[in-house]
Amino acid sequence: MTTILIADDEALVRRDLIATLKGLWEGITILEAENGLEALDLLAARKPQAAFLDIRMPGATGIEVARSASGQTHVVFCTAYDEYAVEAFNARAVDYLLKPVSEDRMREAVARLKERIATPPADLTQLVAQISQTLKPRSERLRWVSANVGDTIKMFGIDEIVYFQSEDKYTKVVTANDEAHIRKTLKELSDELDPDLWWQVHRSTIVRADQIARAHRDDLGKITLSLKSRNDKIAVSQAFNYRFRGM
Repeated sequence: MTTILIADDEALVRRDLIATLKGLWEGITILEAENGLEALDLLAARKPQAAFLDIRMPGATGIEVARSASGQTHVVFCTAYDEYAVEAFNARAVDYLLKPVSEDRMREAVARLKERIATPPADLTQLVAQISQTLKPRSERLRWVSANVGDTIKMFGIDEIVYFQSEDKYTKVVTANDEAHIRKTLKELSDELDPDLWWQVHRSTIVRADQIARAHRDDLGKITLSLKSRNDKIAVSQAFNYRFRGM
């Protein structure tokens, strides 16, 4: 039986996609995710044969999910942003649907997917790297973080920071020799960070990639990171193990 993941943060869009897909493909099992983190969790736990991914989702983008799916799951991008179409189609490794999706266009995508489903999924590393560069202009990247500590405001340059970690209603900002808390959520921060430099490795943690000294995998397959400038150990959740597949 073919299992397909539908990931989109709009409930009505998910409903329409699921209804159309079920009408065109008998006997499928559909997994539903309303954000990128749920999609990553389902990819790791259920290993669907195919995934329909919105590009812009909270928690983790469709690009992040596609990066995790690379080589393991066939991907169809489904989004309202047509600036990504050229890259997706030129890659020939994925299909692309522009919302709102018509039944005829979905029928075409299903036919292509049925042909590919018996073959190994493509390596999407190069494609997702190209598309990720267009998600947010470099000029909008976060450069400074200010944190209130008593009656003092601490200023941290983005290059000083080792990792961010969610704690209740706050986010902890950690440097080599200091730490503070800010009211900005981890999701809000992730939208302003360069994904090439900052890696989300857990639902609650984003770490600067060049601060990772080593990654240790235990007998159960759980990964823990050691840092270059601190003695902290950072846990990696299964959804983000794909970052360390080369181990």
